[in-house]
Order: sequence, then structure tokens, then C-alpha cells
Amino acid sequence: MKHYLSFLILVTLFLNGCSFSSFGRNLGTAILEQNDPEIVAQGVPTLLLTLDALRQEAPEDSELLLAASRLNALYASRFTETPARTKLLADKSLILAEKALCLEESGACGLRYLPFESYRQRVASLDDDLDPHLFTVSLAWLISIRANRSDWQALAELPKVEILLEQILTHDNRYGEGDVHLYLGILKSLRPAALGGDPESGRQHFEEAIRISGDVNLTAKVEFARTYARLMYNRKLHDRLLKEVIRAPLEAKGRTLMNTFAKREAQELLASAEDYF
Repeated sequence: MKHYLSFLILVTLFLNGCSFSSFGRNLGTAILEQNDPEIVAQGVPTLLLTLDALRQEAPEDSELLLAASRLNALYASRFTETPARTKLLADKSLILAEKALCLEESGACGLRYLPFESYRQRVASLDDDLDPHLFTVSLAWLISIRANRSDWQALAELPKVEILLEQILTHDNRYGEGDVHLYLGILKSLRPAALGGDPESGRQHFEEAIRISGDVNLTAKVEFARTYARLMYNRKLHDRLLKEVIRAPLEAKGRTLMNTFAKREAQELLASAEDYF
């Protein structure tokens, strides 16, 4: 049945004259609008195979590469059950995102492996039309780092991800409807100021992510509570944010799936608050 579904999707694409690139974009939108994670979990493996098949027909289509990277990242971060599978999919996601960026800008090929100062200068020279690629690389890189968190060399790459996200903001402070601010908020709140973190900057990024999204980015509120509020032992802020998530409407354009996860996590964090604080 799953193989038949993949074939049916391909036939539908050809019959309707749908381009590979538009399929990749529409696929991402359809997944993010789902309110049932189980449907997504069951369907994503087939879709991953389908995208791999499409990429064989159009190996230099950067839109397809971005779609495949994002789908691998989603599955690695939300649906895999073993560390080995998580690492496999996360690393594949990063490779695909980097290939898409390299196809668009040859000067960005091998970007991740540059020495730090050379990396900073190269990133600063990248144009704003590469922002979708930079953002996808950033997300895939973060998920890959998390999947390889036992490797100190991987963890040492976090400042490079920050630079990539900050470069996007120099082009568009609202990029991703606040999602760039969300991830910078997380990165800057990983450690207290005494250990090199910048939690107050993290707080500002979280607040900006929520504001830009029109208060519908429930993931930003959950991560604001999980990282900043817990780091700072701010129980009042922690509980307020999580209760807002629980009361908020589930459906929001482009965020329904992630809001579903956010509501579940808000319940779990609230339940464990007494032990934490």
C-alpha cells in the first residue's frame, strides 16, 4: 500500500503538470497544517522515499533538496525512536540542505568547514536571496548537533549556527514569521551569563518571536519557558507561558502541527514544574 501511494503521488504530479519544486513547497505546507501527528508519522517515511525518487529526476532542483532536508529534519526531531536513526536522518538533512545552498551559491560550498573567522566573513557576504537556504541549513545543523551531542566537536559548532541565523536577521528581522528569533532565543539561553551565555538577549529574541507571529507561535512560548524561565528559575514566567499555550487555539496557519506538539509539551513541563523549582 505504501509503495502504491508513492506511485500514485508521482502519477498525479505528471498528470497535473505539477513541477517538482512546487510539490516540495506544497508538501511542507500540507504537513504543517496537520493537527494529527500520528498521520504525519505514518506518512512521512513514504514521502521521504517519494522525494528521493523525485530528486533522481531533478538532482539539481534546490527546492526539492530543501523540502527533503526539512522532512528528514522533522522526522529526526519528532518521530524517530532510536539514537542511531535520529543521527542518520539528521545528518542526511544537513547534507541535503548544504547541497541546496551550494547549488545556489558556489561560494557557500563547504561553508561549515571553514575556520571561524573565514566562516564569519563568508556568511556576511551572502545575499538575502539565500535566506531560505541559510535557514534550512541552520535548522538541519541544530538537529544534527543535537543528534551528535556526545561529540564535543559538534557542540563547538553552535556559535557558527548563531552567526548564520543572525545573518538572516540583517536581511529581514521578521524572517520565518519570527522563527529565526525563536532559535536564537534557544541558543542564547542554553547557558547562564556566568558561563558565556546571554539569557537576557535570549529573552528578547523569544519575545520578538511571539510578537512577530501574532502570539500564535506556541513553540516559542514553550521554549521560552523551557530554556530561559527554567535557566533563570523564574517560576511565575514559566507557568504563565505554559498556561497560555494550553489555553490558546490549536490551529494557526503554517503552525498547527507544531502547536500540537507545543500543547503536549506545555502539559508535561507544567506537571514537572514542582520538582524543578
